[in-house]
Amino acid sequence: MTAWHSLYHAMNAQEERRPFSRVTLRRIGRFAAPHRRMLVWFLILSVVSAMLAVASPVLAGRVVDAIVHRSALETVFGLAALIAVIALLDAGLGLLTRWLSASLGEGLILDLRTSVFDHVQRMPIAFFTRTRTGALVSRLNNDVIGAQRAFSDTLSGVVSNLVMLALTLVVMIGISWQVTLIALVLLPVFVLPARRMGARLARLQREAADHNALMSTQMTERFSAPGATLIKLFGRPAKESAEFAERARRVRDIGVRTAMVQSVFVTALTLVSALALAVVYGLGGFYSLRAQLEPGDVVALALLLTRLYAPLTALASARVEVMSALVSFERVFEVLDLKPLIVDRPGARHVPEGPVSVEFDSVRFAYPSADKVSLASLEEVATLDTRGGVDVLHEVSFRAEPGQMVALVGSSGAGKSTIAQLAARLYDVDAGAVRLADVDIRDLSAESIRETLGMVTQDGHLFHESVRANLLLARPEAQEEELWDALRRARLEDLIAGLPDGLDTVVGERGYRLSGGERQRLTIARLLLARPRVVILDEATAHLDSTSEAAVQEALAEALAGRTAVVIAHRLSTIRAADLILVIEDGRVVERGTHVGLLAAGGRYEELYRTQFDQNRTAGAVA
Repeated sequence: MTAWHSLYHAMNAQEERRPFSRVTLRRIGRFAAPHRRMLVWFLILSVVSAMLAVASPVLAGRVVDAIVHRSALETVFGLAALIAVIALLDAGLGLLTRWLSASLGEGLILDLRTSVFDHVQRMPIAFFTRTRTGALVSRLNNDVIGAQRAFSDTLSGVVSNLVMLALTLVVMIGISWQVTLIALVLLPVFVLPARRMGARLARLQREAADHNALMSTQMTERFSAPGATLIKLFGRPAKESAEFAERARRVRDIGVRTAMVQSVFVTALTLVSALALAVVYGLGGFYSLRAQLEPGDVVALALLLTRLYAPLTALASARVEVMSALVSFERVFEVLDLKPLIVDRPGARHVPEGPVSVEFDSVRFAYPSADKVSLASLEEVATLDTRGGVDVLHEVSFRAEPGQMVALVGSSGAGKSTIAQLAARLYDVDAGAVRLADVDIRDLSAESIRETLGMVTQDGHLFHESVRANLLLARPEAQEEELWDALRRARLEDLIAGLPDGLDTVVGERGYRLSGGERQRLTIARLLLARPRVVILDEATAHLDSTSEAAVQEALAEALAGRTAVVIAHRLSTIRAADLILVIEDGRVVERGTHVGLLAAGGRYEELYRTQFDQNRTAGAVA
């Protein structure tokens, strides 16, 4: 089992050898600190187990000597009983050590995973727009588990193997230094091929992992609802199948080669061990026949030999295992070292009670460059894109008084959604200020902002959970009747009531079991349930047909009554009643006024309105 354990680590070890980092070791120590008592007991029991493993062969040799010398029956029985007691103790300690190992390792996984998960949740939206989700999830799975092995497997293995090796050598030399020295001559024949074989197995394992990752990526992208739709519309299923089959065949071929290499390794291990035993029996028997060695000592040496080669093999690859664990820790710490751009200031305030105004005061903003929010390894690129710092908003100023609706219109990419994100503090401004209730948003707590401001984005995202769970995201304490009230006001009550599981119906990945209009209305129902004092609608009705739009506009009119609203409008006909309309172009406010006033001015707004009106009239004529 120890040989297979060493083989497993050799297969999964990294070939890259990196120097020890004292900073990394100190950080590992901080993570291990809460588990230090368990860690100490774990190491103590590992040492005791190693000592028991060496004691058994010595006692077996004493039994043989007692038999050869015709000792009293009580002596033989006593030695046999002692061997049995040691076996029971070793089994019990093995179980206890395994429990400590599992508890220590799983506890470390829990700490690392929760730390990374909590940290990632605090990262800005720019981080998620650049990062590959699979690469990030890998940090929470593969790298965390790799780091855990440093404690649960590598650490205990190094300690117990060192103790076992030292004790075994001391005992063997004490019995016969000549036989011990001859037996060690075969050590290079055993260890060196094992290390070369381990490196080859590691290369094969990584190659298989790469192909498996490619298959996983292909399946993840193609098996999602949008990916499957894209393949059916524009893809070539036969080509997709051929690519997948080719990767699967490579994994199969690598599996066959790996199995053969493992077989050669185990055969060589068995052969060398048998040769070493032959040397011990031959040379030990020679000394025994010359009365220079007891028969029991020959047996003890043979049994101890099995305790010698396995730890030597494991220790030969221990450095690579430790380096591999350090790499895993460093990759986890790499994510934890990314600084969140949005943090609460000390003494952050709550939004004042009562109606809330929204004010932009000479706001300038540029999206952060990749090196500030991302990692090359998470984007799976060689180097990060250093571009950034170009202003997308220039001196934007406006004020939405409590209860007013301010509408933002303009060309695609003009900066409207960026303004909405700044109002929700998904980013911080570079200059100027955004204020809620006349308080700089940077002086407010994130929790208070979430309770005050509700936002419906244009993609209408839903989780792969039930209707109930998606609604309760807004207000976890909401009662059943409140859920149905929000659905009724969003004109979804009849639809949800007609589903087989009602509120417990799962909406599917990103809500794809619902139509586009139904998804958007469900996100609006979630907003209605939240009852925020400030509402931001980022083209919330863009995906609705005329019938659904009319129904939702009626519901929104009810929801927006008495609340401050910032509405990004795609259809200009929906914002005629806005108290203030801002025309945004190239990140600047180029026009402002009411619907009637802007039409009369004959500027950019009038041009946008006339173009959209002409398009609608042409579409109606075609219909």
